[in-house]
Amino acid sequence: MTVNDKTAAIRDYVYTLFNDDVTGHDFFHMKRVAFMARYLAEQEQADPFICGAAGWVHDIGDQKLFANPDKAISELREFLCSIGCTTGEISNIQTASEDVSFSKGSIPDALEGKIVQDADRLDAIGAIGIARTFAYGAANSQMLWHDDEEGRKETSVQHFYDKLLHLKNLMNTPAAAQIAVERHQFMETYLNQFFKEWQ
Repeated sequence: MTVNDKTAAIRDYVYTLFNDDVTGHDFFHMKRVAFMARYLAEQEQADPFICGAAGWVHDIGDQKLFANPDKAISELREFLCSIGCTTGEISNIQTASEDVSFSKGSIPDALEGKIVQDADRLDAIGAIGIARTFAYGAANSQMLWHDDEEGRKETSVQHFYDKLLHLKNLMNTPAAAQIAVERHQFMETYLNQFFKEWQ
């Protein structure tokens, strides 16, 4: 298989897993992360195939999304092998995708991992990031916001303060940091308007 054929096969595999997701971790999220990862790879002189492939599969095995994460990861390895990915490619794809999560609090060692982490974080901020926040909140029965401090801890808007507003300063690459500035500013504008209307 050519690199393009492998990428297309990975895309189709990811579609079967995420096409009906309603939490903001759907097929189109994977597509945006994969495309952004390839773009960042070109800017940062990293491997575009590894970055793109890892972008496509970065949420496979996420405990929030899979009842049996280890099984999902094992099946992914088998699939990558079946489409002709080398042992090195499989290892690099999985390494680049395993430390992406914000909640793990880790920074990947490999440049490709740093890029995929940046691509995923860029999709968590800006206009789409706002939409995904409320989609995830609704899917998990979260309120928008709450007047009382105790009540707002598990609300969707609190997520901006717990995570999203920090991401601009946590980008690993210069290319991602540049993109993050505008998206961060948009979130601040949105929150200002939100609280203006809330009051």
